[in-house]
Amino acid sequence: MKNAIKKIHSKKKENVKIGIIGTGMLGNAVGLHLLKSAFNVTVYNRTKEKTNELKNCGAKIAESPKKVAENSELVIIIVKDADAVKKIAFGKNGIVEGNHKGLTVADMSTISPIESKKISKKFLKHEIIKLDTPVMGGPNVAITGELVLMASGDKRAFAKFKNVFEKIANKIFFLGEDGTAHLVKLAMNLQITMLALALSEGITLVKSANVDPKIFLDILNSTYFKTGMSENKAYKMIQDEFDPTFTLANLKKDISTIIDTTKSLKINLPMIKKAEEIYQDALAQGFGDMDYTGILAYIKKIN
Repeated sequence: MKNAIKKIHSKKKENVKIGIIGTGMLGNAVGLHLLKSAFNVTVYNRTKEKTNELKNCGAKIAESPKKVAENSELVIIIVKDADAVKKIAFGKNGIVEGNHKGLTVADMSTISPIESKKISKKFLKHEIIKLDTPVMGGPNVAITGELVLMASGDKRAFAKFKNVFEKIANKIFFLGEDGTAHLVKLAMNLQITMLALALSEGITLVKSANVDPKIFLDILNSTYFKTGMSENKAYKMIQDEFDPTFTLANLKKDISTIIDTTKSLKINLPMIKKAEEIYQDALAQGFGDMDYTGILAYIKKIN
């Protein structure tokens, strides 16, 4: 780590001043990569201890979202849900209290497109532009700048900070009007939900007949139906390794957001409704802090 810190400090600094609010697993990894890429980074997290690694690597630690905004041109928000976004944006010592000319906010949280549009309108009342910038990929790829980023909102603001987003992600999709990126992100997390369940049930099925689940995975990964999850996380799943990169509790939160969004759009998606019941029961039985693939451990328990 000392060599990494020395390397970070030795680079010529980029001009853009970036703020990050929310330094959980993903926020911490994004921040570390931006520091390594020679950006000036100011961070805030409600639990200050979670900023220690970033501080050691050269980040400035702010006492509030207001202070982050005052010291940044682009503020990246990576928090749990829409309520958390609104609190750090519009609450006491929030982002809007640190407003200045040219301030832009990029929301990397997973929230509903409906809430996103409301938040954007409220920011605009303070002459602050908000972009939607949710990502796919966990801390393990964020640390190397290999996330997939979906963006929507003001195209000129996106272009202004595209060099920052290109450091965060190696694939970027600009999707148009405000809210669209968050909608697509929810659709992506719907895929994650179903894939984790399908793998868990397939593994449970073959094990019940005393078939080595590794053979099942090897066969699956020799077919058209393989996925990144089946090629990577699934082999950890059969070893009962569920160290979290994205917790089951957080996925359950996103499933509920998907269902709320379907109600607003007046569409019926029956499978995600059933999935919500399963993940809710897993959460109630204490599996929430596991990786989302820990749904396999829940299925094992109920059998």
